[in-house]
Amino acid sequence: MPTPPAYALVATDLDGTLLRPDDSVSARSRAALARAASAGARHLIVTGRPVPGIRALLTDLAYTGIVVCGQGTQLYEAGSGRLLTSVTLDREAADAALGKIEAETGAVFAAVDQDGVDGVTLIEAGYRMPNPTLPARRVASRAALWERPVIKVLVRHPVLGDDELAAVARGAVGDLATVTMAGPGTVELAPRGVDKGTGLAVAAELLGVGAERTIAFGDMPNDLPLFAGSGHRVAMGNAHPELRAAADEVTLSNAEDGVAVVLERLFGTGAAPDPSLV
Repeated sequence: MPTPPAYALVATDLDGTLLRPDDSVSARSRAALARAASAGARHLIVTGRPVPGIRALLTDLAYTGIVVCGQGTQLYEAGSGRLLTSVTLDREAADAALGKIEAETGAVFAAVDQDGVDGVTLIEAGYRMPNPTLPARRVASRAALWERPVIKVLVRHPVLGDDELAAVARGAVGDLATVTMAGPGTVELAPRGVDKGTGLAVAAELLGVGAERTIAFGDMPNDLPLFAGSGHRVAMGNAHPELRAAADEVTLSNAEDGVAVVLERLFGTGAAPDPSLV
């Protein structure tokens, strides 16, 4: 009987982790994930992006399994194209949270990710998308951000850095939302108590994999809850200091295929099967 792999679940963030700086997944990373799959390990994408922001990538990867999206607010089944679970952020609470932040910092610029598999990212005047490859629609007023249910709010400040803005937001928002920093220029408000860790827990239960058999890869503070629910934690070489401090090991950067480096050590570097099996 074949020996089961040490890790049955490979949980990867996307931006700054599995994705290279040009938003691509390298041939080396694809091959490493395919080798892990051939050994019996499942690949689970755990991302801050909402469903519409990753569908093209999932198709490119021939990925048909479960995806944790929107900082844990959405559990999406890629093969069927349906949402398994979705948690929305109360829009009145979200608007109140922005007001509390602005009372401390002055005016901020906001955006929202709408709920649903076809939800739109809406941005108010002055908000600049941190990733220009992701589609967004500009609205005329903040009130227009709340036209449909949302899963999270993205906040930027014209002067404050990400760490400072996130710290101030946590103190100001209180129980209205969960505050996290997901990447450069990406401070986010999600439903209270929802994060990548809660999303991972639901997905892992569906897949029948315990935390001790999960290896997680990430690069930003929003990956801390993902790390907390995993048996082995790998920070990218480009990771935020908070995540590096919580990691069991630090690999190379996303530009250097750091995920593949670790998977090759764990699952080998021999001939890979068809990547469509990943």
